[in-house]
Amino acid sequence: MGFHEDDLAAAEDSHLRSLTAAEAEGDERAVEAALRPRSLDEVVGQGRVRDQLGLVLEAARQRGRAPDHVLLSGPPGLGKTTLAMIIAHEMGVPLRLTSGPAITHAGDLAAILSGLNEGEVLFVDEIHRMSRPAEEMLYLAMEDFRVDVIIGKGPGATAIPLEIPPFTLVGATTRAGLLPGPLRDRFGFTAHLEFYEPHELDLIVHRSAGLLGVELTEEGSAEIAGRSRGTPRIANRLLRRVRDYAQVRADGVVTRQVAEAALDLYEVDALGLDRLDRSVLDVLCRRFGGGPVGVSTLAVAVGEERETVEEVAEPFLVRNGFLARTPRGRVATAAAWAHLGLDAPPPAVDSGPPTLFDE
Repeated sequence: MGFHEDDLAAAEDSHLRSLTAAEAEGDERAVEAALRPRSLDEVVGQGRVRDQLGLVLEAARQRGRAPDHVLLSGPPGLGKTTLAMIIAHEMGVPLRLTSGPAITHAGDLAAILSGLNEGEVLFVDEIHRMSRPAEEMLYLAMEDFRVDVIIGKGPGATAIPLEIPPFTLVGATTRAGLLPGPLRDRFGFTAHLEFYEPHELDLIVHRSAGLLGVELTEEGSAEIAGRSRGTPRIANRLLRRVRDYAQVRADGVVTRQVAEAALDLYEVDALGLDRLDRSVLDVLCRRFGGGPVGVSTLAVAVGEERETVEEVAEPFLVRNGFLARTPRGRVATAAAWAHLGLDAPPPAVDSGPPTLFDE
C-alpha cells in the first residue's frame, strides 16, 4: 500500500501531536510509543530483517492477500512490538494486541480469533507462554483458518467448526527455544533481532531527540548511545533522563559532559552497566572469590529474584565478557575483575566434576 505526500505529512503531524500530548500528560508509556518508527523506511538498523520483511509485505500487497504469519525473536527492547505495528501499518489494517500469559484457556483464543476481520494482524507477545490447549487450537487457526469450539463436556461433547477470516499472526518471543516445533513450523517468516551497534543507536538517539525537541551535540548523543546496551528502548529512556538533567541542572543542551554527569547520577557507567549488573559482579568477585557460584545463591546475595538476575543482568554480562556460565555455576572473567579495579586471583585447581550441591 502506497502513501501520497499529503498522507505522509498528515501522519507525521498526527505523530507529533500525539507525542506532544503524551509529554504534556507525563505518560511515559505513551511517549515511548510515540517514539516508535511508523514504517519500515523509518527503522534504523536490523537491515537484513527489514529487507526480508519488506519483501514479504510487498509480495502480499501485490497478491492482494494477507502476509504469511511472522515470528519475531530476540532480547527485550529491540523492536518486536514496533515491527508488528509496522506490519499492520504497511498493510493498512488494524492491529489486535494480546500476550501469551493472557491466553490461559482455548476459549480465550477462540474469542479473540472469532472477532478478527479479514486481513487483520494479531500480535501475540511472549507467545511461548501460551497455555498448551490454546497452542493446539492455534495450529488449526494458522493453517486452515478455523477453530473447533467444544460444546458440552464428557461423552456428549460436540466440536463445532468455526470459520475465521484469513489473518496474519505476528508472534514475539524472547525465548524461541521454548516454542513447540509444530507451532514454530507454521510461521511463514521468522526473524531474529540482533543487538544494535553504537552508530545505529546514535541515529536513533538523534531521531528521538528531534521528536522530543531536545538539543544535543554529536558527543552527547554518542555518550548516550554507548551506554545503551545495544537496545533502542534503553537509548530512548536514557535520552529522556539526560534531557531532564540538562533542563534542571544545565542550560538545556545535552553535551558530553552533561550526558556523563546525568548517567553517572542514574548509576549507568561508561560501558552501560547499571546498579544490578555491578552488584552481581561485586558480590561474585568480592564475596565468592570470582566463583563458581550458583545463580540462586547469587540472586539471594544481591537481594533479587533468580529470574531477575538470570534474565535481566546475565545476558548483558555474558555478552560483554564479564561473566561465564559453567557446569559448576557462574564465574567472573578477567574483564570483570578489571572493571571493578580488582586483582584477579590465580586460577583455581580443578576439583572434578560437578556435585549434587552445585547449580
